Amino acid sequence: MQRCVIIGGGPIGDYERVRGYLSPEDYSIFCDSGLRHGERLQLTPDLIVGDFDSHPRPAETEAELITLPREKDDTDTFFAAKEGLARGFREFLLLGATGARLDHTLGNLSILLFLQKAGARGRIVDDYSEIELVEDRALVPETFPYFSLLCIDGPAEGVTVKNAKFPLDRAAITGDYQYGISNEVLPGKTAEITVEKGRLLLIKVVKD
Repeated sequence: MQRCVIIGGGPIGDYERVRGYLSPEDYSIFCDSGLRHGERLQLTPDLIVGDFDSHPRPAETEAELITLPREKDDTDTFFAAKEGLARGFREFLLLGATGARLDHTLGNLSILLFLQKAGARGRIVDDYSEIELVEDRALVPETFPYFSLLCIDGPAEGVTVKNAKFPLDRAAITGDYQYGISNEVLPGKTAEITVEKGRLLLIKVVKD
């Protein structure tokens, strides 16, 4: 099934690495100032959405354009996720979704929860990491120097981590004690993560 790629206005420094996640078959939605990434991502928008408070509204474009009001409940990126779901996509990749604005970063992380609740899968990629949710089982290959498990949506119970420097056996991770940060995959192994109840944010770090 075709994947929906949403490009937000957050910073992207390593365009070459991020381009490696893209496929010619992707359907791309650019959000407002995410348009500034188009040329360096070598990506042409299929759909542009935004209130254009941080980037000029395109005067001429072959892409479909949805102009949003500036006063609204949804951010431009959240609207793009909703629009992608409405158009039938169930696989999402978010770029330019993290950065200096912590409020926008946290809001964009919540999009992963929203997508999962809707029966879809989402992943955020930035210069340093891949970010996704783990609700049952996930694998981390040794190509990632570090990985972290963070409570994002209530306590997670029965958390087991194998083939890692800091293993866990049916542990609990709660929001007030985030001890699952900066774990390491054992050399020559693939870390295995299982969660019996709840869900966690899995951040796989691609470089220091």
